[in-house]
Amino acid sequence: MKNILFIAPPAGGKGTQSDLLVEKFGYIHISTGDLLREVDKTSELGLKVNELISTGQFVPDDIVLALLKDKLLTLSENDAFILDGYPRNIAQAGELDKLLPSLGKNLDLVIELDVPYDTLLKRAVGRVSCPNCKATFNTFFKPTKVTGICDKCGSELTHRSDDNEETFKTRYDTYLEKTHPLIEYYKSQGKLVSIDGINNTYESLVSVIKND
Repeated sequence: MKNILFIAPPAGGKGTQSDLLVEKFGYIHISTGDLLREVDKTSELGLKVNELISTGQFVPDDIVLALLKDKLLTLSENDAFILDGYPRNIAQAGELDKLLPSLGKNLDLVIELDVPYDTLLKRAVGRVSCPNCKATFNTFFKPTKVTGICDKCGSELTHRSDDNEETFKTRYDTYLEKTHPLIEYYKSQGKLVSIDGINNTYESLVSVIKND
């Protein structure tokens, strides 16, 4: 199978589509967001990472690269992976280009999920989740029958503190400045495919993975 990198704005659907591909093809989903959130929050590193994430800022490259390398080292030779959240800038892309061959791995396909800003904003600020059964909803696109209550288990839903318009705009502006240039970077390598991030996204992804 092809090793994949997703590029998309905040709330672009990388995690959702990755989960679907994991279920269908057995990919290993490597989300740098998850790697960072799994850092011991009581440690000095964990406190620093948590502060950066909660204010919509990026974590320093050396920290993310070290965490990513450790994760990649746990994969077997036959494990295909999806990268979600790294690289976020040209410098990181260069580091990844050096890291993967050193581990006997490669990046085969880079997929851009194209989603308009207004949709991204609603996805982010409307996102709520159940701390009990982990179900997720959206007040704009997937509202619950009773506001603030999980449809599945009846627990009270929670809203992440960083899912607000101000923080989202910061994250989006940073994406445009730092991450969006990766589109041309990978296009020049002949690895980029752009997919509509709203309509028939999953079907398009499956087609690309099977036929690219």
